[in-house]
Amino acid sequence: MPYTAVLFDLDGTITDSQKGILRCTQYALKACGIEEPDSQKLFRFIGPPLSYSFAAFYNMKEPLVSFAVKKYRERYSTIGWKENRVYDGIPACLTALKQQGCHIAMATSKPEPYAKQILDYFELTPFFDVVAGSSMKHSDETKAALMQHAMQQLGISESKKSDVIMVGDRKFDAEGAALCGIAFAGVRYGYAPAGELESYPHVYLADTVAALQNFLTAPQKR
Repeated sequence: MPYTAVLFDLDGTITDSQKGILRCTQYALKACGIEEPDSQKLFRFIGPPLSYSFAAFYNMKEPLVSFAVKKYRERYSTIGWKENRVYDGIPACLTALKQQGCHIAMATSKPEPYAKQILDYFELTPFFDVVAGSSMKHSDETKAALMQHAMQQLGISESKKSDVIMVGDRKFDAEGAALCGIAFAGVRYGYAPAGELESYPHVYLADTVAALQNFLTAPQKR
């Protein structure tokens, strides 16, 4: 049988959000006195928690990290979240999963209120049984913790984890799935650097949303 519960990442998996994320990152860095024109360096902010990114990529420490996160959200909350689009084929994929009776959840490092706002804006909310995002106060929750939270809300027991799969575009999704003891399917159309996803345990790597849909809705040999 196909997987009965699918957890989805948001940025780079459900939506192409790079424009908003990169512009908000530049805005926050400028507020910290850093001009960053290199988009490749900014791309690193797509996926991991914001506090981790500012600390790891620009050697920031508190209270500057918190200030940078605040400035990022200052722009994101007004315009950045709309600089976004749903990948072609996503509504059809979610519809097919629902028609099979699959439970669908979101596990994203994005603050939960923003994740819900984006799903509402693109009329995707009805597809999701659960949305698990990070806290506005604590932006450093691990992806594994968010996946666990989503599964708890879905009522998935330890014995049923073999029926669950995480779908995402970055190593953080793969690492979180491994820590949670669930399968991982990567999407190559997202933001991972070349070869990143191949380096982590996975049951499938999809080049397109259509390929992902075919994999998730076909009988699985597990």
